Amino acid sequence: MQLLGRLEIKSRQKIIDFLNEEHVGRIASIDKNGFPQVIPMNFVFANDAIYMHSHPRGEKIENIKQNSRVGFEVDRELEFLPSYFTHPTDASQADTLYISVVIKGTGVIISDNNEKAMALNALMEKYQPEGNYESLTAGMPVVEEVAVIKVVPHEMRGKYKVGQHMDKNARISLAENILRRNSDTARRTLKLMGFEVVENKVKMIEDPQW
Repeated sequence: MQLLGRLEIKSRQKIIDFLNEEHVGRIASIDKNGFPQVIPMNFVFANDAIYMHSHPRGEKIENIKQNSRVGFEVDRELEFLPSYFTHPTDASQADTLYISVVIKGTGVIISDNNEKAMALNALMEKYQPEGNYESLTAGMPVVEEVAVIKVVPHEMRGKYKVGQHMDKNARISLAENILRRNSDTARRTLKLMGFEVVENKVKMIEDPQW
């Protein structure tokens, strides 16, 4: 069955764009007892790597120093699809539309203050795009006082499920159900699915290809 292949994000740029639209990612490291530790973090993708700032002491820092193999994951739930969209009583028919990216890579605690300043400025540009702050430079004390974690991807894969695995009629039916249910995310989801809403009706305008 080719379903998984059809759900894979083929465009590296789409993956990067998605990463920098999302505000929370999860870094997974291995602790001293061999257990995975997963921590939610603010992050930015810059210069082909993930950067995060952190307190200079803590378990994840020690984990990375002892074992540089890490994972990183970001996801967005687009739309929950109630079971009654496809069957009046069968709960197993419930589903979710989503986007996700999973990275396997090497974790590094950055020691070079120029790279740290670059990463911290990239984080500020992402989370505070309106500005109103002084750009950081390598010589500022704050750059010394924080840790910057870098994840260099060895493998970066993304998946998206927006109805592209369905035939045209089934996709239109799904879009109509999403519009009818009218969740807070419905219209944004329909746009990602390749639909626009005209006079409260869905109209397919493109076949989304990622």
